[in-house]
Amino acid sequence: MPKLETYKKQAKLLVRWHREGNFSIGGRIRQLARYRTLSDREALALKFPLTEAQEIIALEAGYASWAELKASTEATTPTSKPPQPHGTAIASARPVLYVADVDASATFYRDQLGFRIDFLHGNPPFYGSVSRDGATLHLKHVDEPVYAAGAAEREGLIMAYVDAPNVRDLYAEYQAAETEIAQKLTKQAWGGTDFIVRDPDGNAIAFAG
Repeated sequence: MPKLETYKKQAKLLVRWHREGNFSIGGRIRQLARYRTLSDREALALKFPLTEAQEIIALEAGYASWAELKASTEATTPTSKPPQPHGTAIASARPVLYVADVDASATFYRDQLGFRIDFLHGNPPFYGSVSRDGATLHLKHVDEPVYAAGAAEREGLIMAYVDAPNVRDLYAEYQAAETEIAQKLTKQAWGGTDFIVRDPDGNAIAFAG
C-alpha cells in the first residue's frame, strides 16, 4: 500500500493540473457525485481546493473519504523496510495508443478485451483511458496514421506489453470471446509466454506471462 505521503503528492498534483487548465482532470473531478454532470470546461472553472483533490484520490484508492484513507495508511505497519529509492521514484507507466476513433477503440477494449473505460474526453472524444486490473492504456485521436501503411505489421512493432501472470487463462478467455489473435500463444526464447492482439487501428498489444 502506498504511504500517506504518496497520496498527498497525488492530491497536490491534481490541484496543480487544475490550476494549469489540464483537461484530463475533468473525468476525475466527475467522480465526485456533486460534479457528475459537469463538462470539462465547467470542471476547470470550479474552485478546486486541496480537500476536494484529496477526496478524489481517496475514492480512486477505494476509500469513502480522505479521513478513512489516512486512518488506513497510518494503521498499516510494513513487515520489512523497503529499499529507499535514489532520487524521484516512478509510480507507473501508461502507453499512449494513436487511434482514428477514440470512442470505437475504447468500446473494442471494453467488449473484446475486458477492459474498463476510465474516461473519455471531448465530444466526440479526442482522448481516453481504458484499464483492466493493473494495466492502463491511453487512447489519443489522430487524423492520419502515425506509421506508414503496413509498417507496424511488417516491422513487428509492439505498442504495449501487458504483464499477465495467468497468460494461458487470459488467452483462453479471448479465444472464447472470439477475439482476433494476431499471434497465438507462444513460448519465447527469452523464457516468457505471450500472445498478441491487434486493435482496430492495428496497434499490437502483447500479453506476456
